[in-house]
Amino acid sequence: MLEIKNIKKSFKNLEVLKGIDLSVEKGDVICILGPSGSGKTTFLRCINFLEQADSGSMRFDEDLIDFSSVNKKMIAKTRMKTAFVFQNYNLFLNKTAIQNVMIGMTVARKVSKEEAYKKALDCLRKVGLENRADYYPSQLSGGQQQRVAIARAIATDPEVILFDEPTSALDPELIGEVLSVMRDLAKEGMTMLVVTHEMNFARNVSNKIVFMDDGVIVESSDPKSFFENPKEERTKQFLSKMQNEE
Repeated sequence: MLEIKNIKKSFKNLEVLKGIDLSVEKGDVICILGPSGSGKTTFLRCINFLEQADSGSMRFDEDLIDFSSVNKKMIAKTRMKTAFVFQNYNLFLNKTAIQNVMIGMTVARKVSKEEAYKKALDCLRKVGLENRADYYPSQLSGGQQQRVAIARAIATDPEVILFDEPTSALDPELIGEVLSVMRDLAKEGMTMLVVTHEMNFARNVSNKIVFMDDGVIVESSDPKSFFENPKEERTKQFLSKMQNEE
């Protein structure tokens, strides 16, 4: 459903992405791992046009997109098929949980308020927050805010959800509740690209691991092969360091 070829991105003289290829099938849960500064987040943001890639192409369903000459219409069409979950939630502080979930439907997709309310409540129920529908972000824990953000993402029925380190801003005791929701989405067949440092989630929930370093994909394989028999020396160094930190 999604085929990305040779995506490149520089910020002034800093080359952040040096030619990334990735194929995504419907129902894939792909975890993107790597050290800080390896280009993981930039790659994710380029897929959703939160950053404009310099070159490369992306085939999304039947649409072929050239990053160097993409127009606003194609960007809007791509965003209608995707949802982005940020590491710092990105909720509107002056809106309640249910209003935050509704806004993507009522503004971008012109869904009626009545229909959007019903769908938003259902999505909050899915992430275990139906009883917090009328709470403002300031009244919610970090884990609850991130679950609202996930409810907002699934409310628009995206083909792919892009998660950018969704647990990195959370206290350790709150991480589990967010990962639990993500596990449920994976079981339901949601296609997900997840930038994460959560090794257990990557090992147990994903069906594919992509390891990035210095703007390139160093290694890509199934979780069992990646964790038990990594091929590249750089991958082995990374896994050793992560195990020591745990």
